Amino acid sequence: MPALPTLLFLMLGFQGSLLCPQSCDCPPESGVVWCNRRDLVIIPFDIPRDTRVLYLDSNWITHVPNGAFHGLKQLRELHLADNLIQSIAPGAFRGLGGGLRLLDLSGNQLQRMEVTPFIMLAWVRLELYDNPWHCDCSMQELMGALPLDPETVEDIVCVTATWQEYAGKTLAHLLSSGINFCLSQQRNTDLAMLLTMFCWFTVVISYVVYYVRRNQAESRRHLEYLKSLPLPSKQPSPEEEEAEEDDTLSTIL
Repeated sequence: MPALPTLLFLMLGFQGSLLCPQSCDCPPESGVVWCNRRDLVIIPFDIPRDTRVLYLDSNWITHVPNGAFHGLKQLRELHLADNLIQSIAPGAFRGLGGGLRLLDLSGNQLQRMEVTPFIMLAWVRLELYDNPWHCDCSMQELMGALPLDPETVEDIVCVTATWQEYAGKTLAHLLSSGINFCLSQQRNTDLAMLLTMFCWFTVVISYVVYYVRRNQAESRRHLEYLKSLPLPSKQPSPEEEEAEEDDTLSTIL
């Protein structure tokens, strides 16, 4: 009797590994799951755990969320080409068994890509062509952090770039020719900082000049006011009063 729950658990687990998403095809014992061209807007959550090759290409997927492929430890190939993917969550590929060898992200709407989702995918071949990449410092750092083979790097064409004259060129060619987007970004930052400091200095100096001129004007007005006041009558001193009395007495006598 105690073995019954264990048996049911094994049966459910076995069935769970064989279940196929309603919108996909899963040929028996093939390890391949076909979910391509099914008008999917999200990634199915019930993909069989024994899947080795997963086709999700040619759909309408715009985002790869955290844990989208969690538990697919046997997965070797993941095809996400020709979707509308614009963003990939940091934990999108968390839970894979480390055996993934091909990740096809070609033909999407990726402009920028963070390194975090790919930290655990050291041996994966990335297909990145036909994306509207924006080449800047973060993209350059990504290329240095990922173990990309030369052919993969050649696939990255800068549709837009920090400097417009680099648009239409491959990122690999730009980097090999000595272009440093991070240095350009630092220069832009320094220029912006200098401009900000200049504006602040201009404001401070303008205030000081205004304050000095205002004080000068106030001082002039105060001086003019003092000049306009009537002069006080001069009071005779005691000696002068005594001399005047003596003169009066002398006159009388």
